[in-house]
Amino acid sequence: MFFTSLTDWTPENVILRMAAAFLLGALIGIDRGVKRRGGGARTDAAVCLGSAMVMLTAQFMYLRFSGNTDISRMASQVVSGVGFLGAGSIIVSRHQVKGLTSAAGVWICACIGLAAGIGFVDGAMIATLILLGGLHLLPLIETKIYQHTRYVTLYIEAEDSRIAAALLHRLKSDGCTVDMYDVERPRAGGQSFTILATVRISKKRKRDAYIESLSQIEGILSIDSM
Repeated sequence: MFFTSLTDWTPENVILRMAAAFLLGALIGIDRGVKRRGGGARTDAAVCLGSAMVMLTAQFMYLRFSGNTDISRMASQVVSGVGFLGAGSIIVSRHQVKGLTSAAGVWICACIGLAAGIGFVDGAMIATLILLGGLHLLPLIETKIYQHTRYVTLYIEAEDSRIAAALLHRLKSDGCTVDMYDVERPRAGGQSFTILATVRISKKRKRDAYIESLSQIEGILSIDSM
């Protein structure tokens, strides 16, 4: 590897490891911030630098108190403990879970920081490049693949509960497979019923046109595909 000498405990290497961790975390955070996603530059840089500091401290303890410390123990605490930051970036909105990628990004920033902190800067840099490349390429691949899928999640607002039964009957009679069907009653008067359904549309029907036809059912106020 290119940076094997960084594993040696010297003042220069300590500074380089911390700088590498901070810069790699900031790079990931900037990429997320540009997309207006959770876990910006400051958060990811701080997580990465903090993780690196944990590994540096673990190595220092191992060298200073040889035979009485376990380096991997401190690393494992970081990997499990950083979850509280990831949990804070996950939100549920209109039956959709958002922030999972941001939470995963914070977690991998901690892993990258651990690698940089122990001197495995090569691995930290490679992981950063793969992560950034994947975050940009995978959405394009997903879009290409998902536009041909027969599965769709529908979010429907209806006037009353009778529409739920009528819609379910319509889906089954049209040859659709219903994987999940959930009806939520309004919490206050005047509000609409909401239906969340995951459906596999029959191959005989065009997906977008079929969803549009469902919106014409009497009593359905709106229908969105997710």
